[in-house]
Order: sequence, then C-alpha cells, then structure tokens
Amino acid sequence: MVVDVHYHAGPDLYRRRLTAAGAGRAYAQVGGWVVLKSHLAPTAACAWEARQEGLPVSGALVLNELAGGVRTRPMEQAVYAHGPDTPARLLVHLPTLVGPAHPSALRRTPFHPGLDIERWRADRVVDADGRLRPETTEVLRAARDLPVAVATGHCDREAALRIVDEAVRLGVPRLLLTHATHPMSGFTPEDLTDLSHVPGLYVELTALTLLLGHRDSRHLAEVVHAHPRVVFSSDLGQPDQPDVRQWLSLSATWFRDAGLTARQTEAITRTNPSNLLAP
Repeated sequence: MVVDVHYHAGPDLYRRRLTAAGAGRAYAQVGGWVVLKSHLAPTAACAWEARQEGLPVSGALVLNELAGGVRTRPMEQAVYAHGPDTPARLLVHLPTLVGPAHPSALRRTPFHPGLDIERWRADRVVDADGRLRPETTEVLRAARDLPVAVATGHCDREAALRIVDEAVRLGVPRLLLTHATHPMSGFTPEDLTDLSHVPGLYVELTALTLLLGHRDSRHLAEVVHAHPRVVFSSDLGQPDQPDVRQWLSLSATWFRDAGLTARQTEAITRTNPSNLLAP
C-alpha cells in the first residue's frame, strides 16, 4: 500500500486534477492512502467527509496568511475538523507563500480569478538575523501537544535547520523536511546523513522534483542511503502531470534504476510515511 503524504486536490491556489473525494477514490483504487494538501485552505474537514464515505484520506494545513497565518488557532481548528477518530495525524506545513516566488516550470492557472497570490506572500519563519520568529516557536510548541506532524513548508536550508533545532529542544515528536533536496530547500545527501541521528525527523523527496528534472534516480538512491526515514511522496495533482496510476508506474521505474531493494522501496513508500502519520 502506498502512503502519499503530499497530494494537491482542489480547491487550491491553482486548478487541480481532482477534488478531495476524487483523490480518495483514486487512491482507494490502488490500495493506498493520501494526505490532501492545499496552499489555499485546510483540508481537514473535506478529509473527514471523505472518510465518512470510506475513502482513504487524511488532511493537512498550510499556515499561509490566507489560512490564518503562523498561529496556533488555525492548528487547533483543523485538528477538531479532522475528527476525533482520525487514523492519521494532521500534517501541518509551515508557510509556502513566503519571500520571492520560486521560479516554476509548471503551467498553472489560478483557481479563482479574483485571487492575487502575490498579495498574500508573507515574511519567512525567521527574522532578518536568522532567528526563529516567536510565532514559529509557538506553533512548534503547540505541535508537541496536538495530534499533528509538522512539515517545514517552503523554508530554505538555514531556516529549516533552525526549526529542527527548536523542535528537538521542545520535544516535537514528528518533523518532516519538505522536499528537502529540492533547489528551494537546498539540503545535500551529506546534510541528511548529518541529521540522521535526530529522532522523529523525516526527509521528503517528491516525484515532482524528479519529473521537473531537478533531481534523478541516482540522486534518489543517494538520499535513501543517506537518511533512515525518507518519505517518497508525489506532490502531484496538477492537471498536466501524471495521474496516480501513472505516478506509481513511473516510480517503479525510478526505484529500479536507483537499485533500491524491495525493503527500501517499502520503507520510503509505506513504512516511513505511515510512521510519520501514526497517531
């Protein structure tokens, strides 16, 4: 069973291939589980609704200003909306609309014609001196006590390292370095080896990073050997990118080209993401 912790369903900032229920059906057909992500709004409530229909779906929250910002109240609200019987932790992402826009090769159409995405860009989670902002620390402190896992969002390497240090200090149980080796984040396999001793730290590599040519299957092999808790997710849902079955087929080719064993493949596609989300 594949567990995809990073799939974009509508509504989102941009048009997506599937709705929440549509994504749930697609993953049900392949015997998988999906975490829905939206840069626009929390997906906790629509994930709860999909699960009432028997679909394998859990939710996420991105702490962009549009969704309430880097504050603890949106986290609490999303936890409640996610339901009291959820089999998976809510995944809380630090902001993705931060700093200058990252150049993207994707062809993207805004979901709503009235939405000025650049208007909602906010400051990073660190200040001008590279120190974590107080509100970032409060979010991490809340994550220690709520049934959530935290992801670093669109942080660069230095900001993500500050988050790792603070998460360790506060005792945050689960932390995910979002698409860690993407050029936007900037971690190297050597960096990930250095971080392999950090308890509860997971490392994400996305299919979209490979599809866009930022990384290749050789790099995939390096990352898997560098860190014990790699999570391979899709970051898909764009209308012009592969659907779920196509992604799984492509992934099998990448894993074979990378020389991954069946055990390593199981770890990055099922065991590690399941452990990240486990209540």
